Amino acid sequence: GGVQASSLGSSVQASAVKRRPLLFGGTAGLMGCASSSGSSGQVSLAAVEKNSVPRAEVCKGLEISRVVKGCWQLSGGHHGDRASDRTIGKFAVDDFQSFVDAGITTFDTADIYGPSEELIGKYLDSRGGSEGLQVFTKFCCFGADMNAITDKMVEKRIKASRMKLKVENLDLVQLYWHDYTKKNYVDAMRSLYDNGTVKAVACTNMDTKRLSEMVDASVPPVLNQVQFSLLDRRPENGMTDFCSKHDIKLLPYGVLAGGLISENYLGVPASEVKFDTYSKQKYASVLNQRGGWNWFQDLLGVLNEVATSKNTTIANVASAWVLNRPQVVGILIGARNASHVADNQEASRLQLNQSDLDNIAGVLDKGFLATGDCYDWERGTGPF
Repeated sequence: GGVQASSLGSSVQASAVKRRPLLFGGTAGLMGCASSSGSSGQVSLAAVEKNSVPRAEVCKGLEISRVVKGCWQLSGGHHGDRASDRTIGKFAVDDFQSFVDAGITTFDTADIYGPSEELIGKYLDSRGGSEGLQVFTKFCCFGADMNAITDKMVEKRIKASRMKLKVENLDLVQLYWHDYTKKNYVDAMRSLYDNGTVKAVACTNMDTKRLSEMVDASVPPVLNQVQFSLLDRRPENGMTDFCSKHDIKLLPYGVLAGGLISENYLGVPASEVKFDTYSKQKYASVLNQRGGWNWFQDLLGVLNEVATSKNTTIANVASAWVLNRPQVVGILIGARNASHVADNQEASRLQLNQSDLDNIAGVLDKGFLATGDCYDWERGTGPF
């Protein structure tokens, strides 16, 4: 894996020296990462053991599993069926080991995900530290937080995340900025860059214009975490090309639309679908924007044909499709328990041929074509 928090110690100076290229960005190879993308913009894969999850480089010194365990589900409100729920307390802590054993060594959380950081911290503590793992968190700014960014305020919140996660340094922190009319997001990036306990700085749900401003200010993110799936291809509306040019990776979430992209919904009327979690409710609204339930059934049908031909699942085909997109370094899989770990392994290694991609594209082209940028629709600032 990459350089770990536990191996770096608490030396701010050592951390700052290692991150110095981050502070003087301007060319693709020095924007926080040694360039790892080829001419197509695709990430290069690190060597991987058979039956594990392939790995890829986000930036110099940070290598991740191409399947990332998303920990939004640990924030509360994602319990779903009580019999299979492992999103709270000791159940959640114990479940982490199943993911690690499968080669899923990268976790993604946020400072606003309820007890999520603390649950990860308890797991790290139980195994004696974060060696061999990569933990991503977020610095989320809403309301008054956006009015004035100071190094002191950033340090206070970063320290709180470090304390909850029980680590001396944070592998990667992603900035979320709620209101673009408050222009201090570049200042926030600069403060994160200047914080010696933050080893890499990234963004989540930023649009291309904001990424461009950060690049121009020499505080580019190493990645942008965005919603990207067969139901939501907004990153293809300019962001992928921009990120390829400036060596910014994409880390998609929502690749299975809250579990809707699966055999469980093939041939099922919309009236019979139980939207019983935040995730399903969110992606149901996206589906209405994308093409409606009948079109979605056509998509599931084609995905099922591809899955059957490869002796795999619809979810694995959908995951592999996203993993194949340019600049995608890995995908977030949100899980309420570890029951799908073997599927996650398989999805990360599944190869789709040109015929598969063409058949999927044939259905996608019949749906509503998104025209907006990432997260603009959710913010109420632009179209889907």
